[in-house]
Amino acid sequence: MVELVEAGQMAVEELEPKEGMARLRTQIEWLERTHSKAAASLREGLEETFTINRLGLSPMLRKCLATTNVIESSLSGVEGRTGRVTRWRSGEMALRGAAAAALETEKNFRKIIGHEDLWMLKAALDDDQPHAKKPMSTLDEERLAA
Repeated sequence: MVELVEAGQMAVEELEPKEGMARLRTQIEWLERTHSKAAASLREGLEETFTINRLGLSPMLRKCLATTNVIESSLSGVEGRTGRVTRWRSGEMALRGAAAAALETEKNFRKIIGHEDLWMLKAALDDDQPHAKKPMSTLDEERLAA
């Protein structure tokens, strides 16, 4: 089973999307025989698995963003700082507590691997999205006014 996981990681990290998807489909077929739920899970996320590869990012940045470690680490920090609170008096209080915990957690963040290449991600996302008609600051002002 370890070999299967390593082969899947290699397919995602090192191969072009078409070739990697073909390899993962082969693994899904193999998994169907013994672990049908794992195969279903892998099949469900197959297309999304290669989104990062399609963006044309550097290998270091792609490797970092291919995992959920970045978001899980920040959520774990928030949970560690708010987990012992047993009674939030309101939803607004819970939001303030979560925001304060997130700001405190942010102090422990380190640079992600490949941070020098984040410009590539921004460029790829900007090319992929239609540009907004209004600048973000105007949208924020409209939300505050509402």
